[in-house]
This record gives sequence, C-alpha cells and structure tokens, in this order.
Amino acid sequence: MSDPLRVTVWNEFRHERERDDVKAVYPDGIHAALAEGLAAPDLKIRTATLDEPEHGLTEALLDETDVLTWWGHMAHKEVEDEIVTRVQERVLAGMGLVVLHSGHEAKIFQRLMGTTCSLLWREAGERELLWNLAPHHPVTAGIGDCIDLPHAEMYGERFDVPEPETLLFVSWFAGGNVFRSGATWTRGNGRIVYFRPGHETYPMYRNEQILRVIGNAVRWTAPRAEPGLPKSKNDAPRVEIPGYEQPAEYRTQD
Repeated sequence: MSDPLRVTVWNEFRHERERDDVKAVYPDGIHAALAEGLAAPDLKIRTATLDEPEHGLTEALLDETDVLTWWGHMAHKEVEDEIVTRVQERVLAGMGLVVLHSGHEAKIFQRLMGTTCSLLWREAGERELLWNLAPHHPVTAGIGDCIDLPHAEMYGERFDVPEPETLLFVSWFAGGNVFRSGATWTRGNGRIVYFRPGHETYPMYRNEQILRVIGNAVRWTAPRAEPGLPKSKNDAPRVEIPGYEQPAEYRTQD
C-alpha cells in the first residue's frame, strides 16, 4: 500500500476570528472544516495559517507537502514575498496547488498566472448552477451534470487568467452572470487547480459535492515524479561534432 498523500490546508484565518457571522459558519476556521471534510485514509492532512511564524509555510513543512490548498481573502498583501517565492519554487518542482474561491487574488496565484486574476463579484445570496464541462476528467469524478447551490456569492467574467489547459466548470448565477469556476494549469512540474465555491458566510465546505471536487483536485495535482526544479546545464554532444570540445569545467557536471 502506498503512503498517504501529504496535504497542507492553508487558510488566512482572519474572518473567523473577527466576524461573528463567519464564526457561526466556521467556528474552528475554514481550514478545520476543510481538513475534516477531506479526511480520508489516503490523505495525511495538516493545516497552516497566516499568523503562524513564516505563515506556517516553513521549509520543513513544505518539504513534507505533496499538495497545498489555499484560501485567502482580506489579507493577501500580508503574505510575505519570500514565502510566496518559496511556495512558487515548490510548485515548479512538482508540488500540487489547489486555489479556492477568493484565493484568486492571492499573491501566489497571481505570480503563477502572470495576470491580475481580477473578476466581477456580488454578494446577493443568489442561486448558482455549477455546470460540469469535463465529466471524464479526474477532478470531476463522481459529479453529475450540475451542482445546484441555492445561495452563493457571485463571481463573474471577465476572469483575468491565462487560457486554462482544461476548463472544468462554468457557473450561471440568478443575476445573469457566468463564470469559469474550475480550471487547470501546469507550471513547471506542478499542476494547479482553481475552484470557485467557498464564500466565508456560506457553508460550501460542508457540501459533499464541493468537498468531492476539492478532494479530487488534491489527488489529481499530486506530484507525478520525484519533485525537483529543472536546471540548465551544459550538454555534451550525443553525436560527435568535428572540432568541438566541451569546456573542461562542464565535463563532470551532473
């Protein structure tokens, strides 16, 4: 039997401590709800939050993380650039990243996308129909044609992200907006999934279908090989080139 996948659930953990309406939905924090909802024998889950030393994302912790999930909202700018670079390097080396809801404007997501990741939004508690566009993709396994969410925060187009490699979901909202609510990208050796549902005052992370998608995303973004950053190196000819001699300082370089 293979070892469990090592998952770190990262959460800003500010709203839950500062607002009673959020605390009523997630009394122990969004990270705790996600950890509980994703719990499975094949996953080893730990949590980290913004106000821990190094935002909880130490070198040691990331060394033991196969997939990182990210939820942030009110304090994106407080995430230190050094930590963003640390996470970015791990994704490029093969660590999976699952970005949730308002994490669309997290520094790490903007860094990896190379765009503003901006969008339209509206808090009106309106109905959302979340349509499954890729029923044969591993991230959508076990999900039917549509997830019907009676109360949701609207996110609308235009969503300023690069063209997704796979568009998984598109949402329709009662107010008329549409949104690309689930998508995948690859950066370096790492896979990235963005999944929209998850506003802090709606219990999205207690919805079994939403949790199934996130669990599927975690498993799909897991490293496919031993993690490592690609490195440039001087390459000796594979076929003899008359008159060419590889510089001596490169001859024994790995």
